[in-house]
Amino acid sequence: MVFIWGGAPRSPRLLLPWLLLPALWAAGRGQLRYAVPEEAQHGTFVGRLAQDLGLELAELVPRLFRVASKERGELLEVNVQNGILFVNARVDREELCGRSAECSLHLEVIVDRPLRVFHVEVEVEDINDNPPIFAETEQKVLISESAPLDSQFPLEGASDADVGINSRLNYVLSLNEYFTLKLVKKDKSVLPVLLLRKLLDREETQELSLLLMVIDGGKPELTGSAQIQVSILDVNDNAPEFGKPSYKVVLFENVPNDTRVIQVNASDPDEGLNGEISYGIRKILPRSENCQFSINADTSEIRVYGKLDFEENNAYEIQVTAMDKGIPSMVGHSMVLVEVLDLNDNVPEITMTSMSLPVPEDAPVGTVIALVSVSDRDAGANGQVSCSLPPHLPFKLASTFRNYYSLVLDSALDREATAGYQVVVTARDGGSPPRWATASVWVEVADVNDNAPVFAQAEYTVSVRENNAPGAHICTVSARDADAQENARVSYALVERRVGERALSSLVSVHAQSGRVHALQPLDHEELALLQFQVSARDAGAPARGSNASLQLFVLDENDNAPALLGPAGGGARSHALARSAGAGHVLTKVRALDADSGYNAWLAYELQPAAAGARSPFRVGLYTGEISTTRALDEADAPRQRLVVLVRDHGEPALTATATLLVSLVDGAPSPKLSARASAGRVGAEASPLDVNASLMVAICAVSGLLVLTLLLWGALRCCGAARSEGACAPGKPVLVCSSAVGSWSSCRQRRPGLCSAEGPPKADLMAFSPSLPQPREDELNHHSEVSN
Repeated sequence: MVFIWGGAPRSPRLLLPWLLLPALWAAGRGQLRYAVPEEAQHGTFVGRLAQDLGLELAELVPRLFRVASKERGELLEVNVQNGILFVNARVDREELCGRSAECSLHLEVIVDRPLRVFHVEVEVEDINDNPPIFAETEQKVLISESAPLDSQFPLEGASDADVGINSRLNYVLSLNEYFTLKLVKKDKSVLPVLLLRKLLDREETQELSLLLMVIDGGKPELTGSAQIQVSILDVNDNAPEFGKPSYKVVLFENVPNDTRVIQVNASDPDEGLNGEISYGIRKILPRSENCQFSINADTSEIRVYGKLDFEENNAYEIQVTAMDKGIPSMVGHSMVLVEVLDLNDNVPEITMTSMSLPVPEDAPVGTVIALVSVSDRDAGANGQVSCSLPPHLPFKLASTFRNYYSLVLDSALDREATAGYQVVVTARDGGSPPRWATASVWVEVADVNDNAPVFAQAEYTVSVRENNAPGAHICTVSARDADAQENARVSYALVERRVGERALSSLVSVHAQSGRVHALQPLDHEELALLQFQVSARDAGAPARGSNASLQLFVLDENDNAPALLGPAGGGARSHALARSAGAGHVLTKVRALDADSGYNAWLAYELQPAAAGARSPFRVGLYTGEISTTRALDEADAPRQRLVVLVRDHGEPALTATATLLVSLVDGAPSPKLSARASAGRVGAEASPLDVNASLMVAICAVSGLLVLTLLLWGALRCCGAARSEGACAPGKPVLVCSSAVGSWSSCRQRRPGLCSAEGPPKADLMAFSPSLPQPREDELNHHSEVSN
């Protein structure tokens, strides 16, 4: 066997005799054996492989000299030029063979021509290149504090990847007062064991840290170490102990539920379950159903469970326990004193008892309305209560006893001003901030019949056309009573009086409930132009109260009367004699007529009926005066007898007419007129003089027209208010003055008053004032008319 050592090659002379013999021996056997140390560097010489196999260097290449290996062939390589085997890569024995005692690499050397195969074995020698190591650099050992002396505690040993003496190990323990190291052989290894030499106390020393060293047998020595953590296990030999024998806490009442009261603290020098404490409450004094206390078994926080109320209990004693979880468990005790402070948490309570409701409005001052009592469950100033009322009420509070009051009337009542009062009593305690409560009572003021009905108008002015239908609605009166219920229920009635020969109730009536005024029969303007009466309104109270309103009823004229002729013409034809020598403008006579109507209906106009066809009459009649005069001088061609027909027409709608017939005889000279009558309507007396007739006619016309105009203007003013009021509503107004002009036209000189209206429908905007457009009379006519009027 040939051994090749790493390092510097030895002298060839010294090695040659030794190398030849093993090579020859190996060649004879067909196998070579070399040795190389592990961790040899690249290029380290292993052996002269070609020479040892007896091969010539010159034939290595031609014979394809080569090396093959089944395992890790890249570790060794051969130089085909000189046949030397050398290290090609780092060789790690522990990697190749582990802890095996023998470790070799097997090579096959092949040459051709002829083919030959040689076997080469290269042994890898171990060096002390691996220190001993522990599987864990830190070992934990658990030992009960009650362990007896000389107790043994095995430790995990170290291991060394080397072999032989390089893997022989020895252990050393760091100095300490509790343990020594004992080595125990087991199989081919040595195990370290801790030996207890002093009793343990976990409460004194909970943990020990030791250093265990290991040394191998190589040259040089390599070492390793491990940290030994000795944990001393607890024994439940201590009871939990509170920091204080008692605790005191001050809380305000009404703190929220689950409010933290206090966190007690107990300690146990033991550990683990022996030192884990569970807290509990053993007893709470005094007992309360509304308020309890709970403690968290783990955190020891005590919290309020329920409602803490000073008015129920002002202090509590809580007995607290602390128990560890050891076997057997041990218990500690303490006391928590909870003082409850009062808060102004109770509002005053108000009780009101009504005595006399509703209160008559004529109740005297000092009448007791209600009784008031107040209370407050708080203590001290928080329970002192005072009462008050809102300002400006006709009531006051009178104190009768502590926390008792009377609500009394302080001033006179008037239901019509205020029908009732919401009386709010406020009770306020003396806390800071104060609390208050309110209670209210509705004080209804009962009505007393102290108000009479009041009409909407003290005086009503209405109008109605004459010839109205029986039962026609005239207007509606209305009265209001400020009282209530029966005291405000109003009924209407006429204030009876005589109207001429008749009773007022035969002409008009008023509905007792609605106040509608009706005409019971047709009214005649010519008979009764103005009707004045009173309507009374009376309530249903006891005693009843009443008032009156005046009503002026104007009967408006309608054109229901035809003109009536005065004098001889009123009863038939009238004869006149006229001298042919009369010139133009000579007044022959004057036709007189009156109309019983008023206003337009009584305004008369005169017309001369045309003569026969082709005849030209020499006469004409004044349109409004009725004077018949000549229009020209008479001549022989005029007929000796002239028949004149005068039509008298009023201005009503439709117009009514009357006719007067005059027979005129034309004579020579100036004879006295003779009268002869031919009846068309009846006989009349002797003719008056023209001057007297004209004067009487003017006076009559002015008198009748004045009354008519006054009626029309009042009627027109009444109709003016109809647009602003509902049907039948009326208002007072001034009469309207209508004046007659000198020529018989009508002009308005009235003043409006907006309260006038008519019961017959919407009012007219105004009363028409007219001055008819007429042909201007000749100057001689005007002068003659003036003379006649004078």
